[in-house]
Amino acid sequence: MTGTGTALGAPAERREGREKVTGGARYAAEHPLPDRAHAWPVPATVARGRVTAVDTTAALESPGVLTVLTHENAPRLTEPDDPTLAVLQDPQVPHRGWIVALVVARSPEEARAAAAAVRIEYAAEEHDVTLTADHPGVYEPETANAGHPARREYGDPDGALASAPVRVDVSYRVPPLHNHPMEPHTSTARWESDRLVVHTSSQGGTAVRATLAALFGLPEDRITVDTGHVGGGFGSKGTPRPDVVLAVMAARETGRPVTVALPRRDMPALVGHRAPTLHRLRLGAGDDGRLTGLTHEIVTHTSRVKEFVEQAAVPARVMYATPNSRTLHRVVRLDVPTPSWMRAPGECPGMYALESAVDELATALGMDPVRLRLLNEPEREPDSGKPFSSRHLTECLREGARRFGWDHGDPRPRTRAEGPLLIGTGVAAATYPVLVQPSAAEARALPDGTFVVRVNATDIGTGARTVLAQVAADTLRVPLDRVRADIGDSDLPPASLAGGSSGTASWGWAVHDACTRLAGRLGGLTGRLPDEGIAAHADTTGRADAESPYARHAFGAHFAEVTVDSVTGEVRVRRMLGVFAAGRILNARTARSQFIGGMVMGLGMALTEGSTMDAAFGDFTESDLASYHVPAHADVPAVEAHWIEEDDTRLNPMGSKGIGEIGNVGSAAAIGNAVHHATGVRFRELPLTPDKVLAGLSGPPAPTSGRAG
Repeated sequence: MTGTGTALGAPAERREGREKVTGGARYAAEHPLPDRAHAWPVPATVARGRVTAVDTTAALESPGVLTVLTHENAPRLTEPDDPTLAVLQDPQVPHRGWIVALVVARSPEEARAAAAAVRIEYAAEEHDVTLTADHPGVYEPETANAGHPARREYGDPDGALASAPVRVDVSYRVPPLHNHPMEPHTSTARWESDRLVVHTSSQGGTAVRATLAALFGLPEDRITVDTGHVGGGFGSKGTPRPDVVLAVMAARETGRPVTVALPRRDMPALVGHRAPTLHRLRLGAGDDGRLTGLTHEIVTHTSRVKEFVEQAAVPARVMYATPNSRTLHRVVRLDVPTPSWMRAPGECPGMYALESAVDELATALGMDPVRLRLLNEPEREPDSGKPFSSRHLTECLREGARRFGWDHGDPRPRTRAEGPLLIGTGVAAATYPVLVQPSAAEARALPDGTFVVRVNATDIGTGARTVLAQVAADTLRVPLDRVRADIGDSDLPPASLAGGSSGTASWGWAVHDACTRLAGRLGGLTGRLPDEGIAAHADTTGRADAESPYARHAFGAHFAEVTVDSVTGEVRVRRMLGVFAAGRILNARTARSQFIGGMVMGLGMALTEGSTMDAAFGDFTESDLASYHVPAHADVPAVEAHWIEEDDTRLNPMGSKGIGEIGNVGSAAAIGNAVHHATGVRFRELPLTPDKVLAGLSGPPAPTSGRAG
């Protein structure tokens, strides 16, 4: 790598890129260790009940088998803060797919074969896995995910909506969605005397170490967690999952290194999912298009193991100016796997519904949907009343419209066609909060003129190694090729997880501060550096987590053009364009990849991705990549990502906002709005598969909006 491109914003190449494409990068299952064993989980086959008998005789007699762990003989754990990790501790089965046994053998093939020979008997109980808005078990929690109040209300939204000249009252449904990273959730554990070493596929090694210390009664300084390379996560690896607990258990029992790689088909039940959300949105506006009232109410599900409430109504507290608002979350406990984080939890499904409803309001008003959004820009954050640290949504909308050629099309639905193909365009806005967490870092100057920054950050495919080196080089004012970034090891200074688009903002702050202190020490130094070099440390606790007087968010605008085949019902996206305002862009190359990746994920949400909970069996029917279709190359059109330069000094020393998730927020709504423009039919349940489209094209839509009177 050359010394050019040291300044933040330069499109520096990923430092680990060559390792990844040549197979040199070691992932959690790829560490060659002597006498390593492999373990295979046995999932429960009932949706609710308890294990009454376990017969492991045939499994233990199978070739290569070392042991079979069940609730009867597995090591006892300290009661975890996260009950989804209490595996093999009791006979209860809270949902189908819950792990009831673990087979450990010399090879993964032998472990898999023996797992099929384990015989489990159950006392099954009646189960309920069906989410409805009027379910008798629905309740209002105190908070939704991330501590957001479940309800926020100001003004008189019901009165305002009743008196509004133009009203929209619509419902949307987002199905369960699954993360499905390329690398399954995998851990390899080994005991070295009284020390535990774990290689794991996780978004945060610091949290994994703390969790394992609590579960197994070990001091943290006797545990090393390696997360050197992680093959994606999309939120599902943001907390420790059963694989790492099982690997440590099995390694303790066998005295060997043990790898647990969760089978793809088991992941929907064990590593979280985006919970389904049922949305009701009511918008009221004057004849001029200004909002007078807004309500966004959602119902979602959680498991009986742990409460997790998707905060899907929260974006409506940020986006548009209105004097009257109510946003409300409700939830029902069902016999389902525990939902969890998936890229842009809350904002992703919430903005799909909100931006679809805004589009419906534009139709009812006969107003251009870009103009309607511009008209309802707030001066301050509507919910908190705080001033925005920066908000350039209007610039994103205007620049996106210019680049996309928005003004050149006919705004009337179903006016463009190429034979049987109906053509339409759509727009949607995007937002994601600025999140920053405390982290620590060390910067060291070495006698050979190079520098090392050390922080337990995790690179899940985003280019963190490269960007942190850029932060250091920029702060130290040295060429980029003189800086090395060491990450992904819990023996390094502790860092927050790679989640909530907070990674670079959090770790970069600590790296910047450590490098600033190091530069100060070097400035007063004369003579040669000692052999070990000179180091400086920084910890942002108390600053990164301090309450800000500003509302801090990234914003963006999505534009999409689609074709809808009126014969087959197939929807194809021809082009997507996004323009984002996300603070200072620290690496143009990796940032563009993140934006585009999020947009493609939104394409999948809109057209192909969706999961079904089987009411009879109590499990997800789409449990592999054949039935749960993640967009492939043939599905992805021309995708463009651009950004507005922002100079926001109220964020962190780099002036950066997170970019990992905002590309995913709003992109599905832009596609859905384009489908409406193409067909004249409003579809309100994702994904927009051919069967739904054909049914919509053949039947009249129910009136849900219009002018009062």
